[in-house]
Amino acid sequence: MSMLLDKDTDIEIIQSPLNYTGGKFKLLPQILPLFPKNIDIFVDLFCGGANVGVNVKSNRIILNDTDDNLTYLFNMFKNLGSDCLPLLDKIIEKYGLSQSSKYGYEYYGCNSGTGLAPYNKDKFLKLRDDFNNSPDPGYYHYAMLYVLIIYSFNNQIRFNRQGQFNLPVGKRDFNEKMQDKLSKFIKRLEAKRYEFSNYDFRDFDMSQLNSDSFVYADPPYLITCATYNEQGGWNEQDEKDLLGFLDKLHSNNIKFALSNVLRSKGKENSILINWANKNNDKYRVINLNYDYNNSNYQVKNKESVTAEVLIINY
Repeated sequence: MSMLLDKDTDIEIIQSPLNYTGGKFKLLPQILPLFPKNIDIFVDLFCGGANVGVNVKSNRIILNDTDDNLTYLFNMFKNLGSDCLPLLDKIIEKYGLSQSSKYGYEYYGCNSGTGLAPYNKDKFLKLRDDFNNSPDPGYYHYAMLYVLIIYSFNNQIRFNRQGQFNLPVGKRDFNEKMQDKLSKFIKRLEAKRYEFSNYDFRDFDMSQLNSDSFVYADPPYLITCATYNEQGGWNEQDEKDLLGFLDKLHSNNIKFALSNVLRSKGKENSILINWANKNNDKYRVINLNYDYNNSNYQVKNKESVTAEVLIINY
């Protein structure tokens, strides 16, 4: 997917090299045109894979997430730059993982339908053990993490309660598509002013923001299940605190946009609905098409739909 944000900018939409659950890449054509045109400081408050943050035009961009593994990865990409890919190749070769872009599937006794997991499994588990027991959280450590992500199930990120990476091996490897995503992402991080932070939103310093700042919040969704929301990752108090944080931004004349769902698979987020209704004179609820085809939809069975929305205060 390659396009322009709008007629006023020449920023190409690129996709994060992290397949983070809940990522907004497919919704960007709907979301980005709704953002303010002139942004001085952009805050991606729950950045995840940073699909939104890396595609916004702003003088200064803050990618914030409580998962420091994400921001350490971004730091590694930005600081190593073009040296990142050779380091990844070195780790792939060290553990003997497949390189289908060089040798094809048949070389490993596999095919594209069933994938490369049978060949990579033992090698992947060795890398995973070494990463989980790695004492030095430097660039090499996070390069190991990214190789794990590349070769893991659905290229995702998941850690257990002990902080150990625990996804199983996946079907794919560091193919040309993944390499292209990473190269474009690294170039974007190098070209613009990005900062990385690991604050809980309640601890985020609002005093650094001004009237030309814009805060985008894409929190874990209270009524949906996802990897980032396992083990009690987001609860009703978190939801209420975040809405209070957004109210405070509004009272300080700072623009915000909140991505969330009002309803999903028969569940309803009454906290969010009541907040939106209470503030309907200040905030606007924009329905997004979850099927990503257009911004309006009509469905007969309201119980089955996921009502994805963007709530803005401008």
